[in-house]
Amino acid sequence: MLIPTAEPLSTEFDINYVWDYASKEEGLRSLYEKSKEAHWNAKTDPDWDIEVDPEAENTPDQTIPWYGTSHWNKLSEGDIRKLRHCAQAWSLSQFMHGEQGALMVAAQLVNCVPDIDAKFYAAQQAADEARHVEAYELYLSRKLEKQYPCNPELRTLLDQILVAKEWDIKYLGMQILVEGLALAAFGMQNQLTREPLIKDITSRIMGDEARHVAFGVLSLRDAYTEMSESELRLREEFAVEACYLMRDRLTPKVIWEEFGLPVAEMEELSDKSEMMRQFRTMLFSKIVPNVKRLGLLNDRLREQFGKLGILGFENAEPSA
Repeated sequence: MLIPTAEPLSTEFDINYVWDYASKEEGLRSLYEKSKEAHWNAKTDPDWDIEVDPEAENTPDQTIPWYGTSHWNKLSEGDIRKLRHCAQAWSLSQFMHGEQGALMVAAQLVNCVPDIDAKFYAAQQAADEARHVEAYELYLSRKLEKQYPCNPELRTLLDQILVAKEWDIKYLGMQILVEGLALAAFGMQNQLTREPLIKDITSRIMGDEARHVAFGVLSLRDAYTEMSESELRLREEFAVEACYLMRDRLTPKVIWEEFGLPVAEMEELSDKSEMMRQFRTMLFSKIVPNVKRLGLLNDRLREQFGKLGILGFENAEPSA
């Protein structure tokens, strides 16, 4: 499948010099020190000599939302093996594309955040994200020998974060929402996968991602206390749209098309699947508590989270 090598995106946002270089935020500076100590090398630290069969049942087939349906039962053993390969390649491709988006947002934050501690940590996060992109690319090219383009909903969300003029919306979109969902997704993958190499890579990435979410929480904890009603509403609307996009990005329409399956019917089957309902809901378990922690979970946002079926996590333990 042909994937463009590069694509421009026009952005416009203010950048900030900071002339006072003394640390003002102990929590951020501590996070910066931890990040320096936790670096790992994507090329040499994972054991790339581990053999991977991309068509094996590396993740239980029962986790596929339409497992056991008439469409599944029509598949031959060869089709099932091919489907496993495609599904894993699609999922990890989306992780890789999301990590590139995070790399680009972190680079923007170095420029636009108005304090030196945040600039230091954003630079460390950019290095983390480059390592994550590298690790996924190595796994996809060496072990799976297959990758997919960025899902349209994920691309829309990344574009919205990258073109946002407000630095706090970049934090909210990437550190709190995207990174929070990714942290939950990686955790679920690690619980389910039987393949030791991707389990090791995912565990390493999760350690980095937990610090990235903490970076967002520390940076935004006082940002919304004195905003006007109109400014807060803009952030609420952004958060709601981002959550819907993240929910919908889980639909692998390109794979259904590849297998000649009826896309509309497959989408309906997935939406009604108890497995997908639980999966989608659990992915937001790391997001809602941190949105509440920042003081954004008012009645309007609570109503929207209720429609998404994720409000039950508002009293869960924050991930950062």
